[in-house]
Amino acid sequence: MYCRENKADMSSYGSLTTFSPSGELGQIKNAQAAVNKGATALAIKALDGVVIASEKKAPSPLVDPATIEKVFTIDNHVGLTYSGLGPDARVLVDVARKECQSYTLRFGEPMPVPQLAREIALVYRDYTQSSGVRPFGVSVIICGADSQGVHLYQLDPSGTFLPWKAVATGKNASSARTSLEKRYQSDMELEDAVHTALITVKDGLDGEMNPDSVEVGVVRKGSFAILNAAELADYITQI
Repeated sequence: MYCRENKADMSSYGSLTTFSPSGELGQIKNAQAAVNKGATALAIKALDGVVIASEKKAPSPLVDPATIEKVFTIDNHVGLTYSGLGPDARVLVDVARKECQSYTLRFGEPMPVPQLAREIALVYRDYTQSSGVRPFGVSVIICGADSQGVHLYQLDPSGTFLPWKAVATGKNASSARTSLEKRYQSDMELEDAVHTALITVKDGLDGEMNPDSVEVGVVRKGSFAILNAAELADYITQI
């Protein structure tokens, strides 16, 4: 009886990368479910830059909020935020940083943002078709600037990546996207985009917004930077 149960378990493991009759990969759906449980992250592309913002929620009041990272600097011109499993996000952050450094060492210039998004998407895809691994339970949003202008991409566990004008992912993604559709304007400037991003995140917060409950990064004048607590406090006061 024990051997038959083990064989059934092994058969289940062997089918992780097999399509269902309806054309779906069950593990990708499960990975997306992990994303949908994560803190809300969103981004808005403006005429003169991009803003990315994420809810930053500590699992316990005893956790130091300063140690929680939701927005990462990938290179001088690229930033990233995520929703889903933090450990998976850190792996992809390391991949992205190595790709940028490798490109710069090889070609002597910053890596184009669309190419970086494509390389990370390939890593995602490899983890959907290899035995002994599982898909990444995280969705990342990448923003940056290069010689072609400013860019905003969102990637999901299947390896799909698309350019966006405004996008949201995570537990409140549906309501956040609805809010962004109402508030987004094609001629929006960066300062307005920051305010819109903060208002949208605030709508989904359980408590009061403060510099410890949200993290924001901006692409401005070709460079990416994470806003410090004082800058965040000023923006929060304005909204």
